[in-house]
Amino acid sequence: MSSKPNILHISTPKSWRGGEQQLSYLFEELNTRGINQYILCRKNSEMAIRGKEKGWNIIECKKRTAIDPIFAKKVKSVCNLKNIDIIHTHDSHAHSFAVLSAMLFGNKTPIIVSRRVDFAIKQTLFSKLKYNHKNVKRILCVSDAIKALTIPDIENKSIVKTIHSGINIDRFPFQKSECNKLRTEFNIPNSVKIVGNVAAISPHKDYFTFIDTVKQLVDIGVNSKFLIIGTGPSEKEIKEYASKQKMDDHIIFTGFRSDIPEILPELDIFLITSETEGLGTSVIDAFACKVPVVGTKAGGIPELVKHEKSGLIAPVKDAKELAHQVHRILKNEIDLETMIASQQEILKSFTKTATAEKTLKEYLSLINQEE
Repeated sequence: MSSKPNILHISTPKSWRGGEQQLSYLFEELNTRGINQYILCRKNSEMAIRGKEKGWNIIECKKRTAIDPIFAKKVKSVCNLKNIDIIHTHDSHAHSFAVLSAMLFGNKTPIIVSRRVDFAIKQTLFSKLKYNHKNVKRILCVSDAIKALTIPDIENKSIVKTIHSGINIDRFPFQKSECNKLRTEFNIPNSVKIVGNVAAISPHKDYFTFIDTVKQLVDIGVNSKFLIIGTGPSEKEIKEYASKQKMDDHIIFTGFRSDIPEILPELDIFLITSETEGLGTSVIDAFACKVPVVGTKAGGIPELVKHEKSGLIAPVKDAKELAHQVHRILKNEIDLETMIASQQEILKSFTKTATAEKTLKEYLSLINQEE
């Protein structure tokens, strides 16, 4: 291997979510450092479309099943053709294909695995095998919480590391005083506080608890507007639940928004009620916009939201306690200036640049180890 390794990233989802965004940031940052990279991804996926638009080294392959020998064979052929030094897998199926390329086709290329999910490794034979395969040289977890869930099932525990996800701070140039889109669009008076979350409406985000928290606040007379910013598979179910709880006058579903950098600073409180969460990069976005955060103790959120310092925190599914913490901010019981200052200090460690530098350090460490 050279001091500047050839990296093959593997990404298999069709859609674009947090993991794909993190890969995109990593690719861009490493490009600026002269690292030669390729992305092997699902044919016609969002990664393929966006990557080609940016002129990246995109290699497409059809993905038929979760255990796809044809995709695994493609991994081996790309490694041979491009003299790949390290495979970096960015999702569970990508990890499977990289290991299968070794098992079925004799690929000896070292594998680095990114792990972002807030649950323990499955106890199936193949899951145990793929995490402990001899080619897997690093498992990079996006939070200490994910590392703690992962490490019990790993034989060589020294390969498990934490590298926190990072954001592009330059995405958020707007100050609160410059932003008025939400208030104008939804006719929200300046006297009414806005509490919201930006997240896919999916089961692990637990919007049921978000709505229960809103109900707790409304029942004690809080006059705020509560925004659910995003869309997702649970949207119909969550809207029906909001109606059932008679919260239609208090909750606004904005749908998908492409203008997050302009509207996020408008929030007076960012309320994240997730049941599971790898890290919670939307919390980092809120920090970048200097928005106070109330969140649950899910996954890596407490690594960002230090209670009474950089935010306020409550147990998972505890709507009463979440409402209490929101109410403390609304009643001006919290020194927000000090809290925002604490957020900004934490933010320095959660940039895409910091993530890329730590990842590159692991690449170079692996090269030295393999030589």
